[in-house]
Amino acid sequence: MQNIKQNIKPRLHFTPFQTIVFGFMAAILIGALLLFLPVATKDGETTSFFDALFTSTSAVCVTGLVVKDTATHWSMFGQIVILVLIQIGGLGVVTMAGFLAIISGRKIGLFARNTMQEALSAHKMGGVLRLTNFILILSFSIELLGAIFLSPVFIKDFGVGKGIWYSVFHSISAFCNAGFDLMGVRGEYSSLTSYSTNALVNITIVILIIVGGIGFLTWDDIRTNGIHLRRYRVQSKIIFTVTFVLILFPFLFLFFHEFDELPMKDRILMSLFQSVTPRTAGFNTADYSAMSESGEAMTILLMLVGGSPGSTAGGMKTTTLAVLVLSAFAVFRRNGDAECFGRRVMDEAVKAAGAIFFLYLFLSFGGALSISAIESLPFLSCFFETSSAIATVGLSLGITPTLSIVSKSILIILMFVGRVGGLTLIYATVSRRGTMAKLPQERITVG
Repeated sequence: MQNIKQNIKPRLHFTPFQTIVFGFMAAILIGALLLFLPVATKDGETTSFFDALFTSTSAVCVTGLVVKDTATHWSMFGQIVILVLIQIGGLGVVTMAGFLAIISGRKIGLFARNTMQEALSAHKMGGVLRLTNFILILSFSIELLGAIFLSPVFIKDFGVGKGIWYSVFHSISAFCNAGFDLMGVRGEYSSLTSYSTNALVNITIVILIIVGGIGFLTWDDIRTNGIHLRRYRVQSKIIFTVTFVLILFPFLFLFFHEFDELPMKDRILMSLFQSVTPRTAGFNTADYSAMSESGEAMTILLMLVGGSPGSTAGGMKTTTLAVLVLSAFAVFRRNGDAECFGRRVMDEAVKAAGAIFFLYLFLSFGGALSISAIESLPFLSCFFETSSAIATVGLSLGITPTLSIVSKSILIILMFVGRVGGLTLIYATVSRRGTMAKLPQERITVG
């Protein structure tokens, strides 16, 4: 009888992709419940559960879009909850769970290692625990250094206790590419605009964003191979190249087109910061609503590209853009394969890049169209917000707090899809692989 009951009892078998998705869902729900408590607000009043859910989603998905100003609405308890959620979301729910398992001495099985491999975008399962340890040590060390560099400015402006807290909060938020800030004390939703001319704050935040956004596998390459660039993985070389290009060209555009009325030093700082933060940090030292439409359009493109695989950043990823460009050049040359740094790009990567590009463009465009129709707002403004949401950036033209529940729900879905990953969600839903059988081919003319 006992054997029969055991056979009848359903067993849940989650795939690694489903584990990642449910892990993020659980973190968001727990965070929302904590932020829903009266102790989480400065006035002791309960925040609506929907606003708590939106804030928790934005924090776990390291987006930075807010409906309540972080500094003026949330208490110290609420701010600590938000910071913990940012740290968990930035490093990944699975990575943090693995960290807790490691320090508690628990044995990590094959399934857990496989899940950690998928979460980190690691190329192989071997050494994934070593890589996790490296990621955590590197992350905490860089966040500590960032806080040390920021502390002289914030301690001077806010006093010792508050200055240290502000330094830690903004360092973690910047490294995790979250974009949450506590500068609402100087003006609600003002971000870092009051420090637009402060070189130390600007450079420190920019470095934290870049370091967090290039990916942990790239840093593992740096640790392993040092200055011997030829030994680096092709992926790391692509990331360095695309990252440099996506900083240089926007910087030049902004320098000559948007901020030409500023003094030279401020112009350089402003252009550099705004060329880095869209991928995908969410801080800003400029008023994006005052930018030209071309400046906003360029920012949207940078937001959609985002950071690199296995990083704290979101977006389609730099490697996706690179594979799409390489594939296009292969077609232009009438070459069968996309090539880069003396290597051939796998067809599977080309197909995945195309699918990701379509998914991000479809969701951000469709979401913007829906919000524009619901709220009667300009499409470009809505497209800016939806691109910021799905790319987990957090930059805003200021319309998010004014949106209806339906429009905010669209942003919540986009933030979740952007952080977990569109393909991860699809693989979690459709777990079975395609069959080996192939249908007859048919020629279709395109272009």
